[in-house]
Amino acid sequence: MTHADPSPTDPTARTGAADPRRTEGVHPDHPDLDRLPLGELLDVLTGDQLGAVQAAQAAAPALARAAAAALPRLERGGRLLYAGAGTSGRLCVLDATELTPTFSWPPGRAVPLIAGGERAIRSAVEGAEDDRAAGERDVQATGIGPDDVLIGVAASGTTPYVLGALHAARQAGALTVGLSNNPDTPLLREAECGVLLDTGPEIISGSTRLKAGTAQKIALNSLSSALMVRLGKVYGNLMVDLRASNEKLEGRALRLVLHATGAPEPDARAALLDAGGQVKVAVVALRLGVSAAEATRRLDAAHGHARAALGEA
Repeated sequence: MTHADPSPTDPTARTGAADPRRTEGVHPDHPDLDRLPLGELLDVLTGDQLGAVQAAQAAAPALARAAAAALPRLERGGRLLYAGAGTSGRLCVLDATELTPTFSWPPGRAVPLIAGGERAIRSAVEGAEDDRAAGERDVQATGIGPDDVLIGVAASGTTPYVLGALHAARQAGALTVGLSNNPDTPLLREAECGVLLDTGPEIISGSTRLKAGTAQKIALNSLSSALMVRLGKVYGNLMVDLRASNEKLEGRALRLVLHATGAPEPDARAALLDAGGQVKVAVVALRLGVSAAEATRRLDAAHGHARAALGEA
């Protein structure tokens, strides 16, 4: 296997010095990890993941600031762009992809960029994360603009591809959010909204697919979900922008309408049919006793917020 030259942002590049990044440190516990009985090994591995939850909880205020800065841009029609490499890049792809089935977020408004391109989702692409210029080019190719939001994710906080993407986004006037698992990194310093997920050393030292990746998943999930809530994709705690596109989702859609309206099941089914499977339209129609077309008109006037369309805002 070939290895790329150390990047200029790597704090140990060509020096042989100890790496100051906490995620690269050797975990002080369990030096006999490979000798543990299987049950104890799984206890240790799962228990260490609690650090990911704690790191994400500590980052909640920073995530809230990022959401507050991103929301006006998305309300004006901006997009969510993501940039990452390796595990971080795959988590970006996952978060972006799941916004459409969960919230009916247009696929064109959630754009994940991963170092090495789509092939890197399934395979390691050697040296791709070290190509800063590729990160810049990939972002520029999206036609990024001032209403867009770029979320750069890197456990190390020094990944050249992500830093290049961040630079291109800032040059275009987009909002930049940086998620890093190490303090005082270039990614946190250069992003307008830096989010530290301080997970420390991994139980398998250096393997940031463990709790560093888990913390990133929690942070991305929480940030994008909070944005969807504020954009009116949720009524109460119900994902009313779900569209019933298969048998499982049809059942879920029906249960959501029944829960939100208390209507008899035949009425809920009929309302969903009239609404083309759109839960939010069916809920507003049933609650107000209007047609699906009128429910749609009221939702459009309320910018998609069911509570406002129902006069509950």
